[in-house]
Amino acid sequence: MRPASEARVRVRYAETDQMGVVYHSNYLIWFEVGRVEFIRQLGLDYKRMELEEGCGISVVDVHARYRVPARYDDELVIETRLLAARGPVIRFGYRILRIADGALLCEGETMHVCVGMDMKKRSLPQKYAERFAQHLIS
Repeated sequence: MRPASEARVRVRYAETDQMGVVYHSNYLIWFEVGRVEFIRQLGLDYKRMELEEGCGISVVDVHARYRVPARYDDELVIETRLLAARGPVIRFGYRILRIADGALLCEGETMHVCVGMDMKKRSLPQKYAERFAQHLIS
């Protein structure tokens, strides 16, 4: 299994529903937190990619499997892995675990397409493509 980056979050009260369980859409936000941290841990900067390269990575597909609910004040770890990067397409995998007991709460994948500011598909900028390729090889 490829190495994962880790990001930590603590469940806020506003992220829970009336039953005290984290509302399902928050996991997608945490996927993003993990993805941005993964890119940062590769020594890259997503914001800089947008500003300097004039492109972004748009989500085109998401899968999430919810296993155990997170609750208010749980401390979570988001494990993020790069699964594939070829041309304009990038796939990430995620696992969200509760730190206190190691329970797997959710796992999922996102697929992205690199797009210019005009929202047209384009290749991932060279330095990002090279760093992603190096990570996939290691």
